[in-house]
Amino acid sequence: MFSRKFAPALLAGTIAGALATPALAQQTDSDRFKALEARLGALDAEVAELRSALAAERSRNPGVVAPAPLGRPVTVAAATPAAAVTPPLAPAPKAPANAGPSVKISGFFKTVASFSHTSGGTIATNTIGRDFYVPGAIPIGGRSGGTDFETHAKQSRIVVAASTPVGGHTLSGLVETDFQTGFGAGNQRIVNAYNPALRRAFIQFDGFLAGQEWTNFQYIAALPETTDYLGPSEGTVFVRQSQLRYTMQLGPALSLSVSAENPATMSASVGGALVENDTDRLPDGTARLNWKLGKGELSLAGLARKLTVVGANNDADATGWGVSLAGKLPFGPNGRHDLRFMATHGSGIGRYVGLNLVPDAMMAASAGRIRLETVDVTAGFAALRLGWTGTLRSTLMASYQTADYPAGLVDPAATAESWSGSANLFYSPIKPVDLGVEFRHGRRELVSGAHGVLDRFEMIAKYSF
Repeated sequence: MFSRKFAPALLAGTIAGALATPALAQQTDSDRFKALEARLGALDAEVAELRSALAAERSRNPGVVAPAPLGRPVTVAAATPAAAVTPPLAPAPKAPANAGPSVKISGFFKTVASFSHTSGGTIATNTIGRDFYVPGAIPIGGRSGGTDFETHAKQSRIVVAASTPVGGHTLSGLVETDFQTGFGAGNQRIVNAYNPALRRAFIQFDGFLAGQEWTNFQYIAALPETTDYLGPSEGTVFVRQSQLRYTMQLGPALSLSVSAENPATMSASVGGALVENDTDRLPDGTARLNWKLGKGELSLAGLARKLTVVGANNDADATGWGVSLAGKLPFGPNGRHDLRFMATHGSGIGRYVGLNLVPDAMMAASAGRIRLETVDVTAGFAALRLGWTGTLRSTLMASYQTADYPAGLVDPAATAESWSGSANLFYSPIKPVDLGVEFRHGRRELVSGAHGVLDRFEMIAKYSF
């Protein structure tokens, strides 16, 4: 009876005998190939005999699992004797349908240095008006002008993004932070320590987005390149907040996104300060159409709000609305230049435009009851980018906002209008490094006619990763 345990030994001995015969090495190339073919023929016969014996053994022992079949027969080609035979590569394993998440870390390191001169007083120490251009922080009516020098790295940014394939779809998330916190956060005395500030944090699945992101009312691609944190501040929509958004594709070049976003009514009274009222009852609603034009794009957005303030004897409500048209239009060789713009108009949308330069509504009290009257806002900016070379570029920008207060609720100390103009030059010696200089002139005017001016020269060094 043939036992299968002897098959490997017999096969190994046969192969060794075929390849280790001393006489074979002394023959000519032709003779050696003939002898090798003869040996391989004998080997095939012995393998066939082994297969027959194995089949007989399996028929007597049906419960025994057969070993993996031997490889395909070797065909000897007419090649040089030294040629090596390379076995075929095994196929790469397929990725599972639900693979684990992939994580990417990105961001930049940015250092800013600026010289500022203000005509109507000095910007308060350790406030954001020192760090970047905030129109509402331009001092008016101070004893004398002020000149300041600031340098910091607060705008350095860290972004962590993750994505996971789920059944042919993609689940993704992102969190973004920097150190450009609000008023009074950190100091310059010893270690210049500043707290991280949440910028964005959301999850996304197909067209759905939930979490904190730029408002759907804002067209981010229109923001120009600037050394400043924002640039044309008074003329742009600029808000990040929690929201639920859905985006759908209406055609090859047209998309629609709608969202319900966190509300926050900002009111003021004659002679009073701006107040953030946490009494809203409905989310702010937005809708935005994006239309691709080759390498460019146009955006049309709408905003609807229900403003609410709770008083001692009654609740006051008002309706806010806004529209915004924006775009980015490249031109010139390879789209090296572009025109970016935004025009916004509405009523009761003060906190969405110009870093809340004016309130959403004015509040008045009469006979113990309060009422709200919305403030009309018109704002816009335009920015022309010129790509001089592959590493050298400039942007010229102008920005404007004006406010129209309701009759009978006009505060002489409220901002009536603000505008600014700036020009910069950027140089990128290598791709991830940007070196920039910029000059900005800004002006803010009150309803009373009093005004203040800011002139700022700024320099930045930035490394993106």
